[in-house]
Amino acid sequence: MDKNIKMTVAYDGSAYHGWAKQKDAVSVQQTLEEALAALFERKVNVCGTSRTDAGVHALGQVANMVVDTPIPLENIKRAVNNILPEDICITGIEEVPLDFDPIGSPVKKHYRYSIYTGRDKPIFNWRTLWHYPRPLNTGKMAEAARLMEGTKDYKSFASAKDCRTDSIRTIFQCSVREETELVIIDVVGNRFMYNMVRNMVGTLVEVGRGRWKPEQMEEIFAAKDRKAAGQLAPPNGLCLVKIYYD
Repeated sequence: MDKNIKMTVAYDGSAYHGWAKQKDAVSVQQTLEEALAALFERKVNVCGTSRTDAGVHALGQVANMVVDTPIPLENIKRAVNNILPEDICITGIEEVPLDFDPIGSPVKKHYRYSIYTGRDKPIFNWRTLWHYPRPLNTGKMAEAARLMEGTKDYKSFASAKDCRTDSIRTIFQCSVREETELVIIDVVGNRFMYNMVRNMVGTLVEVGRGRWKPEQMEEIFAAKDRKAAGQLAPPNGLCLVKIYYD
């Protein structure tokens, strides 16, 4: 009998061309499917909730597979983790109803972006940080971040390549905090467009470096134009922390 198995997956995305399968590049989804195929000795299709970009990381990506197997879930988890490379790990596994939809079911997603402002290169953590070696005014960034919260048209923060006509999103939380030389930006929203969080971060950095004032966020939203917002932050500082369901 088929089982719908939900997996929580963590990965360092540095070596992968994003989550989704690509024709000519290695992805996290492909690597996970290959490990599962080696265990079950047949093709296994995995569906992931978020299509994280190349170089983006995850602590709480969620994916599912429908398989007919007598193998206990914890044994599946242990066996697949032994096959997977060191930079991908299944951290949670459970059986869910067959109608569970990892793409349509989430009510919100939590992303975290980390910026290191120290002068010297963060040798041991550079894969998961944006090294920005100059001071940032996190107080002003926090003011601007609060203005990014709410239900609004986030067209100015979508990639020019994002062709979706619906750009209304709800951001429940956009916060900035500083821990010594580390600036941490948490963004929690119902849905996100392509490069949206990275564009929001790049805009906040423009405020932090003093180029823009927090109140200019309203002008950026009103413009509904990608050119009105800040630079695209590098992918390596971004991590999908958690996906929430009803």
